[in-house]
Amino acid sequence: MTEILTPEAREFVADLHRQFADRRDELLSLRALRRAEAARTGRLDFLPETVDVREGAWTVPAAPPDLADRRVEITGPTERKMTINALNSGAKVWLADLEDANTPHWDNVIGGQVNLYEAVRRTISYDSPEGKHYALGEGPYPTIVVRPRGWHLDERHLPREDGRPGVGALTDFGLYFFHNAQELIERGSGPYFYLPKMESHLEARLWNDVFNHAQDHLGVPRGTIRATVLIETIPAAFEMDEILHELRDHASGLNAGRWDYLFSIIKYLRVTLPDRAAVTMTAPFMRAYTELLVATCHKRGAFAMGGMAAFIPSRRDPEINAVAFAKVREDKEREAGDGFDGSWVAHPDLVAICREIFDAALAGKPNQLDRQRPEVSVTAGQLLDVAATPGDVTDAGVRGNVEVALRYIEAWLRGNGAVGIHHLMEDAATAEISRSQIWQWIHQGVRTAEGTPITAELVHRLEDEVLAEIAEQLGDAGYKDSRFDDARALFERVALADDFADFLTVPAYELID
Repeated sequence: MTEILTPEAREFVADLHRQFADRRDELLSLRALRRAEAARTGRLDFLPETVDVREGAWTVPAAPPDLADRRVEITGPTERKMTINALNSGAKVWLADLEDANTPHWDNVIGGQVNLYEAVRRTISYDSPEGKHYALGEGPYPTIVVRPRGWHLDERHLPREDGRPGVGALTDFGLYFFHNAQELIERGSGPYFYLPKMESHLEARLWNDVFNHAQDHLGVPRGTIRATVLIETIPAAFEMDEILHELRDHASGLNAGRWDYLFSIIKYLRVTLPDRAAVTMTAPFMRAYTELLVATCHKRGAFAMGGMAAFIPSRRDPEINAVAFAKVREDKEREAGDGFDGSWVAHPDLVAICREIFDAALAGKPNQLDRQRPEVSVTAGQLLDVAATPGDVTDAGVRGNVEVALRYIEAWLRGNGAVGIHHLMEDAATAEISRSQIWQWIHQGVRTAEGTPITAELVHRLEDEVLAEIAEQLGDAGYKDSRFDDARALFERVALADDFADFLTVPAYELID
């Protein structure tokens, strides 16, 4: 910890807070106003005041060499063993996740920075409690792209000078940039970031100002930082051009963050969607979103990055493995065919499949930036056409949401932000979908396809059933040592309350160290 929290690093982070924390607070207030209006009207639209940006002939800078080929990116938290496995995976990029796949326990926040420090310098190793040694192979290694926390999350362990909590995003960015920017440059790379959860181009403008200030402060040339923005909120889908334009000296691409996008659709529009498993990327509103993203990116010379299929393989069950591989293959073939430049996987065993599919689509090229999509013309109505989504709300879907939320929240409270549940990789985004669907179905008075009314009483009964099964699996001692009671209380707080909580991770943060 002392190697990360040096006096100089702490002062650098404090300076970022002095310069930018109040602006972040103002932007969060604007979010709330916009969200309330969208929930009231059920409408969003492209901004009339930025039509010149959308119609202008501008592009982002060419990518640095180690970001020109992104055909397969592996995602995961900065936990020590997973860091090593990601670097040895054969992927082109490692998304080092300090956000949705990470619980911001202070030990995780600082431990992740230590692991990134050693990963950049290729000195990281790990000996497990079982006696297994993990070390870096011969390479080549993926390019590291760090995802800091979203603007909405606080960091109370490094407060502002007036005692208010710090900003998680500024803490994560500041510590990584301070310790590693120059080292990365000397190694022929650079400080690269994935930016999550933005809801407007004004939030992108704030990031761009942070980047310029940080680069000037440390004597790093402007434009050295490169950022890929996750388009994972419905308002951001209406501002893709504007977001790239605000970041244009630092922009690298956009990513179709599908799971948070679904969560945002529910949160903003208060719509009723069918079971999560039924809402695929072929749903009309999801197709409109991804088509617009690819067309926008390639018009601007930016990378269009695909999202993550939730399926994970099993090394013990060939049948489950075959299903997972088939689902991932189908997903990546669709993305490659649509013109994406690469995509995400969450497990090293899936790297080869993703690489094979994009190898075929790229045909010897590093990307598909030359593939323009002038035929794409997406309207606001198409982005909002949620009613056309096929599928039902089922008894199994309700129970599945309750189980996923309880299991994930419990693991998150214990410090694990990426959790395999029934052969699907769950993170904060999928847990948000689960609890928000429950909230929405109850408040809309939805009945399942089997005729069951979805009520708080039903949810309580399902909680009892799920937790009884878990208790039987864990045994008395194991259940006593778990945090399922806390998980249940938090789930009810964010799924059964009268008012909709914006993020479950905000009240969850109150329950961790």
